[in-house]
Formats: sequence, C-alpha cells, structure tokens
Amino acid sequence: MTNAAFEGLLLAAGYGNAHAAFARQLNHAGRDQGTWRYDAASVYWWLRGRRPGENVQVAMAEILTRKLGRLVTATEMGFGAADNAGACVYPPSIDGAIDTAEQIWMTLAKQLSPQVSGALDRGKALQAALGWRYDLPDATVSQKGRQQVTSTDVQSLYALADHFTALDRRHGSGSLRTRTLMADFLVRQVAIMLRGTYTDAVGRDLMRAAAMLSGQLAFMSYDAGDHGAAQRHVTVALRLAKAADDRLYGAHLLANLATQAVYLGHARDAARLAEAAIDGAGRAPAAVLARLHATAATAYGQSGERRPCQLALASAERALGRTGTERSPRWVTYFSPAHLAGAALRCLGDLHLYSQALGHAPDALTLDSENTRTRALHIALVAMTHARARDTDAACDWGRKLAQHTAGIQSARVQKRVRELASTLNPQQASPQVNEVLHALAAIPTAM
Repeated sequence: MTNAAFEGLLLAAGYGNAHAAFARQLNHAGRDQGTWRYDAASVYWWLRGRRPGENVQVAMAEILTRKLGRLVTATEMGFGAADNAGACVYPPSIDGAIDTAEQIWMTLAKQLSPQVSGALDRGKALQAALGWRYDLPDATVSQKGRQQVTSTDVQSLYALADHFTALDRRHGSGSLRTRTLMADFLVRQVAIMLRGTYTDAVGRDLMRAAAMLSGQLAFMSYDAGDHGAAQRHVTVALRLAKAADDRLYGAHLLANLATQAVYLGHARDAARLAEAAIDGAGRAPAAVLARLHATAATAYGQSGERRPCQLALASAERALGRTGTERSPRWVTYFSPAHLAGAALRCLGDLHLYSQALGHAPDALTLDSENTRTRALHIALVAMTHARARDTDAACDWGRKLAQHTAGIQSARVQKRVRELASTLNPQQASPQVNEVLHALAAIPTAM
C-alpha cells in the first residue's frame, strides 16, 4: 500500500523520480543528529508504509517546505501517529531494527508520550519469541556509513550499560528523567554508531551492546510500570541480540519478558516465553540456566501447576550449584542464591505451600548491599507470605521492616507489593499493631 500523501509531496517537490537525491538532502539535513545513511531504498520503503522516526519526519518536512515554498508539516506527509502496538512487532531485518530502535528511543528521549504507553501485547510477545528463536541468522551485519566504529567504541557502551544497571538496582527506575537521559544517549550516540561503518565482527559486538542497553531500558520501563514501552524496548533488543548472534542474551531478554508477564498475571504466556528461552539457550552456562529455570518456576507457580513448578525449581538449584565451575556472561553475574531463594519464596507461596516458602526467606535476604530494590521486594514477599499463612504478628514485623527499607527507591513493583500487603492486612485493621503497620505503609512516598 502506497503512502499517497508522501508520494504526492515528493512529486510536487521534483523528487518523484529522484528518490536518491531526496535521501541525500535528508542525510545532509540530519548531520546535526549524527550519521544518517538513507538512500533511494529507504524512500521506497517509506512510500510502502514504513514509518521513519519523528526527528527524521521533521527533517523531511523542512526539505519539502523549502522546495515547495510553503509550510509542510509532519502530519501532512501521511505517516500518522506512532503506532505503539505496531512498534512491538519483531523487526524482520537489521535495518528495520535500527529504524525501530531509533524511533522508540527518540519517543522517550523527547518525552513525546509522557503518559504510560499501554499494556503488554501478549500475542506480539509470543510472536517476538518465535521470530527470535526460528528466524534464520543474519549472514552479515557489516555496514558502511560516515562514522568508523571500532572495538574500543563498543567497549565504552558496555561500561555505560553497567553504570545504568547499577543505578537501577540501587534506586529503582521510577524516575522518568533517568530513563529519558538514557534514551537521549541512545539516540545521540548508539543510533549513530549503528548507522556507521563497521566490520562484521565489530558490528555483531555493537549489536550486542545496543541490545544490552535497550534491554536495560526495557527493564527500567517495566519497573516503572510503563509496560507498553518496556515491550517495545525488549522486542527491538531481541532483534539486535539476534543480529549479534548472541542466543544467551536473547534468552535472558525473553526471560525478562516472561517476568513482566508474570507481574501482570499472564502466567500461561509467561511459561511459554520462559520455556522458549530455555529451548533457545541450549547448552548454556549454569548461571544462565539457573536464571531461566527460576523464571519458569515463577510462571508455573502463579498458574498453580505444582509439579512443573517444583521441577523448574529443582533444575534451577542444580544449575546454580554448578556456577563456580564455568565462566558466565557479565549480565547474569547478578543472579545469586538470594535471587533463586526469592523466586522459590514467591512461587511456593503462590502454590499455598507457605511453610516451604518461608524456609527460603533467610537466603532470600542475603543480598549484596547494592541490591536495594531486590531487598525491598523480598522483604515484601516475606511479609505477604506470613500474612497469607495467617501469622499476623510476623506479617506486621516484616511490614515494619518493609516501611524502613523503601526509602529512596522509586519502583512501581515495590509500590505494588506495598499495596498488596496493606490490602491483605486491612481486614484486621482493628488490631492496634496492624493499624500501626498500615499507617507506616501508607506513609511510604508513592511519587514516581
């Protein structure tokens, strides 16, 4: 289907048979943005329905305004508003992935959609899993652009990814400013590098680094409660991981998507995503397998499937026991016995096996000091499990600890667990100690 509005404007401006000339003008106009590498083929795909990013549309409108001698707006070009659901589609090509990545990063960087951007699209999540798992690998990712990209350039991106990850674990992701700053960096630096010149080897490393940064932004959006944005970021990260030929990080991203589905109550879809991650990871390092099986366990626990849940937990425990014997990817080193204990605490509690669940509580709290948010999440789990087991005294003790450990953390997930605990205790508010805890929980700041 042709974009008739855009085609008409190109014809009127003298670019009807000169798509390459229009692309050159666009590349020149975008030099302040970095390296744009559009050509006649890019114009062809825009005419056939592909939607360029907002900043690209602005530059297009400026070129057409000068040529036609009248104001041309981005709306007049017929691309329409950003389709949030459509942006969750797994890009079939590397160029499509780069275009999509730039578009969603720009949207966040410019705060073009300041409100929460929609719910998780479960159908598109499963489609992304299928695309990542079964699409053919990319023969090459080498490109030629204006800026040379080296291995040293890529290493700097890994360092930055580590920095944002540390900030997220310590403070949570509720601040829109933090996510906006990260997206702005992705637009101004990473998108430019993706459109640069690099060999296949450097390109795959670059795709991996970009996938990690986009994956981190996805997790931060999920933690902030912006589930539509989280899905868009993780979907493009999956495609970049595919281009990097990094099946392990792709499996990790898919497990993150499964974790998000569990959070939203879509247990069966979460189980499918987790199993697809395990299948796609293949003969993975033990730490990766431990994390993936733990995610599957939480999905099965939420859906009430006791046997699959217990089998997944056992697999995770066996894998974690082997982690000292082999090297693990940098991004999974966070997953510790405390994280597995937290998963066990959650899924066994969901199965109403409260005594077994609480047996994991001490280990769930043996976290490194930088895991501030995870500590709060696990304390809330312990309190909730006691409350569900009708041990009100213990639930109140842990509720007081939760109120003390949430200071400085901006996380929609933490806030949700605070509300769940308050709701569970609320029927007993006539009790002085319960009333005291409810007041302490209500005093926790909710501004995100």
